[in-house]
Amino acid sequence: MAYVIKRYSNRKLYDTQESRYVTLEELEELIRAGKEISVVDVSTGEDLTSVTLAQIILENERSRRAGLPTAFLHQLIKHGEAWQDFVQKSMKSSLEGVLSSQREAERVFRELAARAGWMPPAPGEAKAEKKNETTAEAEALRSEVATLREQLRTLEERLEKKREK
Repeated sequence: MAYVIKRYSNRKLYDTQESRYVTLEELEELIRAGKEISVVDVSTGEDLTSVTLAQIILENERSRRAGLPTAFLHQLIKHGEAWQDFVQKSMKSSLEGVLSSQREAERVFRELAARAGWMPPAPGEAKAEKKNETTAEAEALRSEVATLREQLRTLEERLEKKREK
């Protein structure tokens, strides 16, 4: 269920579930925590959710760093709704792809963890597991995981060095 936020004529935002006024930053935190919000104008009942979300993005642009290139924003304004529809569809498709990849990676990790004996197999993913897995197979998996961990650590160090530059 979406958090209903009422917007008053003085631009104050009121969280109806928590019975308190909230800021754009607090709305951003709610969204980052996985909550869905719905912003409604108190006097007209108009849905202001997309306007408020855009405002949060623009405030981030102003206070932090420019994430959207100026040329892109010019094109967005210049070509109007057709371009905006294209961008929306493209972004939705990209987000769906990222989420699908994330789910698949989690599934593969769970399967690997179950094989290595770190956690039980997830419900519904019952596979015909060999009850008498040999120690050599288990040791090979542990070795492979150790190698992957080392590679991940190396990549993290390289990324951190690049961030410092």
